[in-house]
Amino acid sequence: MLKKRTANNRDHHLIIEMWERSVKATHHFLSEEDVAFYKKIIPESLASVDLSLWVDEECVVGFSGIDEDELVMLFLDPDFIGKGYGSKIITHLINNDGIKRIDVNTQNEQAKAFYLHHGFTIESEDERDGFGKPYPITHLIKK
Repeated sequence: MLKKRTANNRDHHLIIEMWERSVKATHHFLSEEDVAFYKKIIPESLASVDLSLWVDEECVVGFSGIDEDELVMLFLDPDFIGKGYGSKIITHLINNDGIKRIDVNTQNEQAKAFYLHHGFTIESEDERDGFGKPYPITHLIKK
């Protein structure tokens, strides 16, 4: 059974490793240099969100981070992608944590389609990410 657990500082190493595996499996559009750039700033981001681990039995299947009504990060271990965990997690976050906004890399078509399938709509798009890098961002909202 999938359970949500509050993450703590001791979990950060696991989260960063999972983030990197997930990004390499799903964000093929990122250069290696940019993966390294984002990996360096991830620790700062972890401290600014309500960070949770998602555990099934004894396996950590993913993590999420929310800031008020925005899902700032949701990453699954690549071994668990496509097995229904993402849908369970996003449904829980919508129903129990009031998630209404998500930013997604436009080039990550699978993730964008996933959120649209779960009732989010496109609010706006930017040509560059928040760091000025050439990775378009789609801003999604749930009404």
